Amino acid sequence: METTGLLSLPSSKPPPSRAHFRPANPFSISSPTTHKTSVSHRPVTIKSAISRTKKEETVEIVKTQLENCYLLAAIKYTGFTVKQFQDFRRSLPETSKLIVAKNTLVYKAIEGTPWEALKPCMTGMNAWLFVHTEEIPEAIKPYRDFQKEKKLENDFTGAVFEGKFYGPGDFKQLETMPSRAEIYAKILGALQGPAIGLVGTLQAPARDVVMVLKAYVQKLEGESGGQ
Repeated sequence: METTGLLSLPSSKPPPSRAHFRPANPFSISSPTTHKTSVSHRPVTIKSAISRTKKEETVEIVKTQLENCYLLAAIKYTGFTVKQFQDFRRSLPETSKLIVAKNTLVYKAIEGTPWEALKPCMTGMNAWLFVHTEEIPEAIKPYRDFQKEKKLENDFTGAVFEGKFYGPGDFKQLETMPSRAEIYAKILGALQGPAIGLVGTLQAPARDVVMVLKAYVQKLEGESGGQ
């Protein structure tokens, strides 16, 4: 009896490939999916708001300094060192105030006032000298002394006194004004002298006449008080 043997021939099809699966690492940290979010820009940034506030504060400071101010002068600020500026500021009397501010902000503060006559100075970099005393020559002298000591070429670019503009070439008039004591003496002498002397005094600038009259009133009050 013949036996038939079954032969298993290899299949022409390749065997199915085994998938290799890597086990999950329990210690691995998966990076979260990032989503882009749109940032809305505000129409007014914090920086611009602060800048606007500082400008408004500067304008208010200038307006405050203009109260009871007799003279406002501009000094060329270009070339000043920080130390020079600080030294000059310390040399000023209490009746004077030195401020560095942009021309546009100063002009905004003086616009529509008699101080607007200072408009010709609104160029370049300026330091602003506010004088709160009638003794104008004494108020200008500290800068002249400082200018000479430090050999500075920086000069006044202009000033306003009693609503009138004084250019750099006109400062001699301001620096040679008589002091209050000199004006008082002049008026008292005119009142006690011939009528022609009084007429000459009354033809003097309004500031001088007013101060003379004040001195005369004070003299009369002193005499009446001593009786």
